[in-house]
Amino acid sequence: MRALLVVNPKATTTSGRTRDVLIHALRSDLKLEVAQTEYRGHARDLAREAAEDGAVDLVVALGGDGTVNEVVNGLLAHGPGEKVPRLAVVPGGSTNVFARALGLPNDPVEATGVLLDALDQRRERPIGLGKAMSEGLPDRWFTFTAGLGFDAGVVGRVEEQRRAGRRSTHALYVGQALRHYVTQREQRRSGPVTLQMPGHDPVPGLVLAIVSNTSPWTFLGNRPVYPSPLASFDTDLDVFGITRMTAFGTARTVRQILRSHGPSSDGGTPPGPSGKHVVSYHDARHFTLVSQEPTPFQVDGDHLGDRSRVSFTGVRRALRVIV
Repeated sequence: MRALLVVNPKATTTSGRTRDVLIHALRSDLKLEVAQTEYRGHARDLAREAAEDGAVDLVVALGGDGTVNEVVNGLLAHGPGEKVPRLAVVPGGSTNVFARALGLPNDPVEATGVLLDALDQRRERPIGLGKAMSEGLPDRWFTFTAGLGFDAGVVGRVEEQRRAGRRSTHALYVGQALRHYVTQREQRRSGPVTLQMPGHDPVPGLVLAIVSNTSPWTFLGNRPVYPSPLASFDTDLDVFGITRMTAFGTARTVRQILRSHGPSSDGGTPPGPSGKHVVSYHDARHFTLVSQEPTPFQVDGDHLGDRSRVSFTGVRRALRVIV
């Protein structure tokens, strides 16, 4: 199989020696070309070129969720189709939500072993993805989450800290979330975001809106976070929102999303967050988030600036993944 390995040399948890070992292992089973990213968006450009010229059957992303998101957007630059190369992931970031949601080990060496076994056994699965659309801006595919409001503001704060030289850690995210909570008191009382969904009354006053394409939404260390426990790569999109963030109510919701779990083996419905300030929808194909003012927006943990209106759609079987 002809393959392109897209390597982010700045991946948080992957050393140069580890990368060399992984490349050697992959070359034992693949006709492998290796390309290192040199700028933001480079992984997208490399994957798009690979999809357009038909030179490879498989693109492997070695990096964190940001690298994976760029590769996916490159592969799907012209939309889904049978000629789009397959995707494989070797986790190299600090969180690796997408890889872990696929059931891959968080260790890159172990994940490479799973990948090689999957290639030998010809294992692959089609997955659904989400697409976010803003007028006048390119569409953006996302693999596990998008958000408008509070959570995206936290992502923006973390990115500022990383540009200042801080290392991406779970403690950094928690610290910035607490700081953002304290500084957003006025916005917490009257959220600017309205959810518009066909067949439903508009839901105004959202402080945050988290769109999930799979579950968990993220991890705190090894602990999964489940705002939408039923979200799945096999369904459309789930939406979780909060209309007010009081200290007591927020603490209660945080406990619920840490205590929730994915679908049980007997097919029962797992408990999800609930309360008078909680809004949730499962398996929604199309909807729009509208903000009274420009509001922070993120996809797959990548802060994309402020948006006033974002439409979302779920696209089933958008991509084939080796897993």
